[in-house]
Amino acid sequence: MTPLAERLARQIAATGPMPLADYMAACLTDPDHGYYTTQDPFGRAGDFTTAPEISQMFGEMVALCLAQAWMDQGTPTQAVLAELGPGRGTLMADMLRCLTSVPGARDTLDVHFVEASPTLRDRQASAIAPATATWHGTVADLPEAPLFLVANEFLDALPIRQFRRSDTGWQEVMVGLDDAGHLCPGLSPSAPIAALDHRLADTRPGDVVEICPALPGIMAEIAGRIVRHGGVALFIDYGDWAGIGDTFQAVRRHAVTEPFAEPGLADLTAHVDFAAISGAARKAGAAVTAMVPQGVFLERLGITARAQALARGLAGDALDNHVAAHRRLTHPAAMGQLFKVIAIHPPGTALPPGLHAQGAA
Repeated sequence: MTPLAERLARQIAATGPMPLADYMAACLTDPDHGYYTTQDPFGRAGDFTTAPEISQMFGEMVALCLAQAWMDQGTPTQAVLAELGPGRGTLMADMLRCLTSVPGARDTLDVHFVEASPTLRDRQASAIAPATATWHGTVADLPEAPLFLVANEFLDALPIRQFRRSDTGWQEVMVGLDDAGHLCPGLSPSAPIAALDHRLADTRPGDVVEICPALPGIMAEIAGRIVRHGGVALFIDYGDWAGIGDTFQAVRRHAVTEPFAEPGLADLTAHVDFAAISGAARKAGAAVTAMVPQGVFLERLGITARAQALARGLAGDALDNHVAAHRRLTHPAAMGQLFKVIAIHPPGTALPPGLHAQGAA
């Protein structure tokens, strides 16, 4: 057992099974043994590779989207350019390089990161140098100002509660101990769950539904700032609209692994419910775009033209890798369809480029 597994096993033996959300939170953010607090999980040497690590084109397209939104809203001064869960800082570094070509943008957009890991904060500072940033522990700590925010593969790492529908209600997935004392999943007794009443119409017994307890509060905080001060929040992640099914998974060394075997050593994620993003933001008074596949979003922003321009200076393996990166980001069989994009913006303002209104195509 890992040290964290031993501690969790003792806790469960003393107090009983814990909700999956509590298990995820401990595995990812425990101060001494948490995955994100003790490791650099990104890149080939880590456990997974995110879109910004695949190609600079991803960050360039995101920067163009936010820059156009900033211009459409009157180029507000003393605005915040924020990223949630910025990893190694690669996305922000690519965005800042692109924003230098937008008159006035770099002078009026101050960089802010929401990042809990001291190790990753150091990596981010190095990545964006000589630019500087301000770090925060939570979204609520961001300045009250026009907010231009991106969150790429941030929401998928938020702890989830998982429920299986029964004939009489819902059974929650709990983490307990098997006969050998090892961590394992189980089910609580069946009971009605008021927070899932809206899912009774589109599910049947045996179906699994996941909810993210932290998501509504985060969305309300971000949407409230955008309603008050202006801006745009762009969320890019894998998931769907009110999805059904067990999407909880663990990844280590670029391969799916057993999520209860080595707590603290593997990344734990779940698909994002984009309907929950939209609902929470609308409840806070913001406008919300439709959910769009990542490939469609990037193509609308001109990634193919950018790829062709960059390809003219490449040959051999460099060209092959560049073509493969473009395909990986945009093709439906790769990240193009699995990953989705949605944006929050002030009511009555122009839609962020690359996206469309709900109910439109």
